[in-house]
Amino acid sequence: MVKRTAITRRGLFRGLGTATLVAGCKGSGERATAEPDDASVIARGSAVTLGPGPSPVEFTLNGAATKLEVPPSATLLDTLRRALDKTGSKKVCDRGACGACMVLVDGVPRNSCMTLAHDVAGRAVTTVEGLAQDGAPSPLQRAFVERDALQCGFCTSGMLISASALLARGGSPSDDDIREAIAGNLCRCGTYPHVVAAVRDASKERA
Repeated sequence: MVKRTAITRRGLFRGLGTATLVAGCKGSGERATAEPDDASVIARGSAVTLGPGPSPVEFTLNGAATKLEVPPSATLLDTLRRALDKTGSKKVCDRGACGACMVLVDGVPRNSCMTLAHDVAGRAVTTVEGLAQDGAPSPLQRAFVERDALQCGFCTSGMLISASALLARGGSPSDDDIREAIAGNLCRCGTYPHVVAAVRDASKERA
């Protein structure tokens, strides 16, 4: 029969105190585990040291080569809005939950509030401003207006980004396909039926 040792409150704190004392006696140059350097990041498969101050980053923005210096901690959303004056992407939840800040990165929708600016180095970024064709609204943007698919407008840029990615795949998306594509975009005004209708119209016009 196995004899179990009772654990008392005093014994527990005594054990924790001993462990803390032993850990504190380690030399300053000795580290139990290797901790990553906050100023180091992995960019596109190769280690690049960034920081602590602003570092250069290059990417394509709406078809134009872009180069600027931003801190390693800067999000793509803040960089677009503050440094590049692309304010179409909205800062709403800042938690990647609402989709108002969505942009295309190499054609794939991403929440720019959850993406570091340095993570898009060498990639193609498209904001809602880049959807226009020769300065004129795209068929999708026109359909949003005609179908009254916006009210306050805070979700609209993200909706357009998600919908444009869907239309870029080709084919004739069903209403369910459209709903799935915009599932990551929250509309507090409740214009979802109008958005679905607008995307449907744009799909037919493109065909």
